[in-house]
Amino acid sequence: MKILHFQGIGGASGDMMLAALVDLGVDARKIQHQLATLHLAPFKLLARTFGSHGLHGAQIEVKLSAISHQRSAGHTEHRHHGRSFRAIRRLIECSRLPEVVRVESVAVFQKLAEAEAKMHAVPVDDVHFHEIGAVDSIVDIVGACLAKHELGVVQVVVDPLPLGSGTVHCAHGVYPVPAPATLELLRDFPIAPNDESGELVTPTGAALLMAWRNLDRAPAGCRIIKSGHGFGHRQLEHRPNLLRAILLETNQAATVTDEGHVLECNLDDTTPELIGALTTQLLAAGALDVWSTAIQMKKQRPGVLLSVLCHVPEKPVLLDLIFRGSTTFGVREYAVQRTLLARRLETVTTPFGAVRVKIGAWRGSDVTRAPEMDDCIALAQKNDVSVRAVYEAACRFPSLGKKKQPIFQGLEKRVRRKAK
Repeated sequence: MKILHFQGIGGASGDMMLAALVDLGVDARKIQHQLATLHLAPFKLLARTFGSHGLHGAQIEVKLSAISHQRSAGHTEHRHHGRSFRAIRRLIECSRLPEVVRVESVAVFQKLAEAEAKMHAVPVDDVHFHEIGAVDSIVDIVGACLAKHELGVVQVVVDPLPLGSGTVHCAHGVYPVPAPATLELLRDFPIAPNDESGELVTPTGAALLMAWRNLDRAPAGCRIIKSGHGFGHRQLEHRPNLLRAILLETNQAATVTDEGHVLECNLDDTTPELIGALTTQLLAAGALDVWSTAIQMKKQRPGVLLSVLCHVPEKPVLLDLIFRGSTTFGVREYAVQRTLLARRLETVTTPFGAVRVKIGAWRGSDVTRAPEMDDCIALAQKNDVSVRAVYEAACRFPSLGKKKQPIFQGLEKRVRRKAK
């Protein structure tokens, strides 16, 4: 199984991501040939060797017709008329690209459209992309999805990103950095320290990374295959305008193990309300899992065994929370070893909408799948159906790249009729 690990030391944009994958070995000419099925305005995808701050890699340029189309410091250098999300989706779905690439490309634009819709208070299908609707931005996004497919990547890890500072010129005026869409796309994602001015992460780069990211960290035992450097078109003061992509490989057939610690204490005088609040705090602070077990304590008192599973680095913070948030006078701890399924996160499209699904693999075969309950609840409310209906659809619906089953084609028609 191949894993991509992105390190955005100098930011992230669509062209930087495509350049990093080209530097990993993807043929830019093959990407251009496949992109021709989108029937965009004539363009050339040029990949050149580039160096900065002592590092070398690839830099991508999209030339429209005979006029060189160079990028400037922000993401608003595209002066073309934009396209609506509906038009871009139709453009991609009508192409002859591999189905998995079509689905993944639409998913990236869907993320962008949802962020823009929230910013401008309009329906997702009515979102009109200005900069992102330009030919070069479509080339960046769909080209990056093609390159990822060419590499056979299954899982993606993304390190914290530096966002930059100052202002950026957008179609609607001057906005603070990061741009509103970028800020929405990176909600809850950790950011890295920043010592540069200007926009380092563009909406296109943020959408690609957040749509692809399905792993928090690379599993132990991975083998480094190669690294690729994707350079942007900015000159930064302290660092290269660089996104590094590391291609890793892990053996799915091998047993995945993980070292952890269990912290536990017996409680007979802490109220259920306090235990519930403490559980929430422990999970927010990095605990892998927290659970309570009913026990019988001294003097025949009913009590609770509070157990916390964690990695060693989080132990001091969790101990502090336990001592401050409960009535215990001591905490036991012991090391444990877990055997884990190889996990990945995929987005499946059901008749009710897109649902993220966690898939577990054992010895190279998928053995279990668990839809994200928050997604199921939101779609159940939106479609006025039961949570169970959405959950079961997500469990049975084919993953990216697979054809729809007949049962769901009929279900889609019923959902559309109900919506009307």
